[in-house]
Amino acid sequence: MTRHVLVLTFALAAAASAQPGVRRATNLSALLSHPAFYHLRPIVITGTVTLQDNGDMRVGDDSGSVRVAFKGTPPDGPAEVRGEFWDIGRFNADDPRLVGYDLRNTFRIDPDGAWPRPGEILAIVASGMTVTSPPSVPSVRNVVLFPARFLDQKITITGQFAGRNLLGDLPEAPGQSRYDFVLRSADAAMWVTNIRPRGRDFELSLDARIDTGRWLEVSGTLEQGRGLQWLNADANSLKLTQAPRDVTEDAPIRVPAAPPPEVVFSTPTDGETDVLTGTSVRIQFSRDISPTTFRGNIRVSYVDGDTAEPREPAAQAEFSTQYLPGTRVLQIRFTAPLPRLRTVRIELVDGVMGADGQSLKPWILTFETGGS
Repeated sequence: MTRHVLVLTFALAAAASAQPGVRRATNLSALLSHPAFYHLRPIVITGTVTLQDNGDMRVGDDSGSVRVAFKGTPPDGPAEVRGEFWDIGRFNADDPRLVGYDLRNTFRIDPDGAWPRPGEILAIVASGMTVTSPPSVPSVRNVVLFPARFLDQKITITGQFAGRNLLGDLPEAPGQSRYDFVLRSADAAMWVTNIRPRGRDFELSLDARIDTGRWLEVSGTLEQGRGLQWLNADANSLKLTQAPRDVTEDAPIRVPAAPPPEVVFSTPTDGETDVLTGTSVRIQFSRDISPTTFRGNIRVSYVDGDTAEPREPAAQAEFSTQYLPGTRVLQIRFTAPLPRLRTVRIELVDGVMGADGQSLKPWILTFETGGS
């Protein structure tokens, strides 16, 4: 089903600005790829604004174009569009934030039809536009707002170390290497890959908040995919540096809290029967998970058919785990085949945490093994 993105004029009323926080720089590709992450976040994007013969206004870049509804005269050519991002399917039909909108003409929703699903109809509720132009100098913010300008080029950027997305700046990891980390500056953030965050006089931990905020300079080639941008770093190019003169180091950057992580898919599925005894379990999450928090928080047990309580201890089902950050998948492999014709219970108990410190809601999967 086609997804629609609209950019709309919005009077900044309290009812419609439910999520506080500073505006975050991003781009159309990121919004389209990760609508759940950006839902209700104040954002700024760039693109070329055009007025078509039928009166429609659109803003576009290399990722495509989206509709714009704007009270006033749009700037000619490239513009910076500011507003709040909405994933309409995540609202209820009677949400007060939608009061006053003509759903059919504004969001292309049939009032008499089914309510759209999450990710189906997206919107930027815009508060303003200003003229902009592609920058000549690379920076974290310029790369995020104008990725096509620097794509596949050798560049050098400066930013504050944020570990393995410890501050929740980005929706997911690119999964390019085991040492991928985030650099942030002003209202923007991006990934750096294929280089360990250490040098002759320093070594930073990917998972320790105490190391965040250190200013680094790194060189490499800009790459992108899945709505993410990352710098494929050159070997030995990482070094400590000072904050740029135009950046106020003691001014905190407040990041709106993203939705907590949740399980979005598993195989086997919950309630599945006739599962092979040699199976492994794969669990995918909506957001990055801190791998160390799985330890001691995964339980495997067997359940009698007439009770929901485990009868045998989880230790009798020995298993190993592996977390794949690129796809946000936890793999559970059993050291021996599971018993035939048994109900298996997998639990993720309280204590599993997202990379930004938010807790995963306890989750249970049950399935039955087959007779062969």
